[in-house]
Formats: sequence, structure tokens, C-alpha cells
Amino acid sequence: MPEWLCYSRPMRLLVVEDDPDLNRQLASALEEAGYAVDRAVDGEEGHFLGDTEPYDAVVLDLGLPKMDGLSVLEAWRRAGRTMPVLILTARERWSDKVQGFDAGADDYVAKPFHMEEVLARLRALLRRAAGHATSEFTCGPVRLDTRASRVTVAGLAVKLTSHEYRLLAYLMHHQGRVVSRTEIVEHLYEQDFDRDSNTIEVFVGRLRKKLGVDVIQTVRGLGYVLAPAAGAS
Repeated sequence: MPEWLCYSRPMRLLVVEDDPDLNRQLASALEEAGYAVDRAVDGEEGHFLGDTEPYDAVVLDLGLPKMDGLSVLEAWRRAGRTMPVLILTARERWSDKVQGFDAGADDYVAKPFHMEEVLARLRALLRRAAGHATSEFTCGPVRLDTRASRVTVAGLAVKLTSHEYRLLAYLMHHQGRVVSRTEIVEHLYEQDFDRDSNTIEVFVGRLRKKLGVDVIQTVRGLGYVLAPAAGAS
């Protein structure tokens, strides 16, 4: 797998859009931006996935077959699903936008849209959901800048694979909390990823080696925690 500096976000997303071309375009753009992406083409499939999988955010079209987007969103919220939802709508009336917010949407983009706007709005939603006001995360000498798509250690850029970057950024978003291997797999990788894989340990080992600093701690029997080493600035 080729290496590059970094992707913009390391989260697992769901795209629910019935237009096959737009569905593919959205998924491709999000994957290129570093997200793990699952797709659905109708409301029933989208509702099922959103109700059974731990997505960090959802891109949801309102005009869906089988079950419309507002009904999908309302059902998720009634079931206690709290992931941020960005709705896509071709509807011009302000009342449709109000209905979307009342149903539990966190933001919306009107069609036609620029893909960069979708990416920017998703970054903002994920930042707010994680309780962060800025696009920069630091742990000791390690710095992750999601807006500039860079990871540096003591000011020097570090090249990471997509899996390594997703892992680091997820730990950054949950800094100071123990994160289990199961949680990492569920939130960072697509639905067809091998859930019984032990490759997380391999990713952690490679990431530690590339960072060259002691910030990823193993908590025996529980998982990993990102925390600066004692005396680190």
C-alpha cells in the first residue's frame, strides 16, 4: 500500500444515497479523504446499517426509496442513535430543511454541491462530536492537523499508511481513554473487514516505530491508551 502524509479524518462513515453515480462519487471522495465508508442505496438498507453498526457520522439523502430519509433519521433518533447526520437534499423549500433539523439532523447540504463542502461539514461535525473546537490534536511531541492533513513529531513530518493514520487519529480523538481492539476495528474499518483479525497489534507496532516516541501505552487485557510519556512536553 502506498504511503502518504495523512488523510483528513480517520472515522467510519455511512453514505445513504439512491443515485448510484452520486453514491459512488461520495464514497470515493470520502475514502480518498481517509474515511472508512459503507454504502446503502435505499432507506431500508440505510436504516438497518445505521441501527446495527457503530458509525461516527452518516451522509443521508432525504429522497430515498422504500423509506424516506426523514423517516430513517427519526427512527434512528427514537432508538437512541446519536451519530452526527449530514443530510443531502435537492429540496429548495426552507420548511424541508426545518423538518430535517427537527428530525435530528446536525447539518445539511443542498444539491448540487461541491464535494469540498461535504468534506468540510463532516470534519466540523466529527470535531464537535468528539468535543474538540479546533482541527489540531497534540500528545507530547506528536501533532495531528486534520485541516492541513499532516502528522508531525517534534515538527518533522511522518509518513503513515491509511490504517496507521486512522489508528493514530482515533486514539488522538480519545486521548487519555483506554480504547479496546474491538472498538478500534468497529470504528475504523469497513463492514467487510475481518473482525477477528489481530492486525491491530501489527498497526500499533508499526505506528510506534514510525512515531519514535512513547505515547501509545498498552493496557493489558483492555487495549491501548494515548498519553504523553512522563516529562514529555
